[in-house]
Amino acid sequence: MVWNASGHAGQALQPSRWRLGAVLWLLGMPGVVAVVGALLPPLRAHADLLPLPLWALVLLSGAQTAVLLALCVAVGTVLAPRVSLGAPAVSAWLCGAPVGPAVRRLWRPGVAGGIAGAAWLWALSWVAPAALRPSDPAAAMPLAVKLLYGGITEELLMRWGVMSLLLWLGWRVVQRGQGRPGRGLVAWAVVLSALLFALGHLPAAQAMAGVLTAPVVAFVLVGNTAFGLVAGGLYARHGLEAAMLAHLLAHLLSHALS
Repeated sequence: MVWNASGHAGQALQPSRWRLGAVLWLLGMPGVVAVVGALLPPLRAHADLLPLPLWALVLLSGAQTAVLLALCVAVGTVLAPRVSLGAPAVSAWLCGAPVGPAVRRLWRPGVAGGIAGAAWLWALSWVAPAALRPSDPAAAMPLAVKLLYGGITEELLMRWGVMSLLLWLGWRVVQRGQGRPGRGLVAWAVVLSALLFALGHLPAAQAMAGVLTAPVVAFVLVGNTAFGLVAGGLYARHGLEAAMLAHLLAHLLSHALS
């Protein structure tokens, strides 16, 4: 879908690529800081085993994630408009247009996706393999990391960056870059990006479980792919902010239920 200043389908409202990319990168950086901060306690506990000083490891980890975020933001900023994807509320704001109409169009689907995601996360908590349940609740991932990194940074990485790239590649190969991407191509990009989103959670699962057993892999892939489909569908139909809103609410509401 292409967005105009009033938030309706039509002529795309496109701010400067540099401004849009810079704003989206800055939007994702608090998540980078939060996830790096969450690494400090376990790193301090094993400081004597680290190959580098703690400050150097923290700096390298943050820089690596920040560069990856910048790359994905740049990819999405260049390719998303070409395949009728966008960030309608942020784009309207940057163009000096009213933001309200875009927000009114995306908040309902975003909230619905967030409620569905929270219900899914709550249900998954009852069937999670024992290896993925922290023995110490205090050691669980902080809510700030789930909201800032999961809700915002991950959406910039996986939907804005990866899904936009996948859809653009399919559009160039199948439609030779002509017209808007067909529904089949959009569905392909949503599904594949959801699978990659799920695969990206396997390293964290391995760190928690110690070994990737079949139940652990199945749980991680099924659980994250399902939500990836929701977020990808919201991005395709309603814009990046709808996917972010759903991801944020899913973590916030599931935390309240736990």
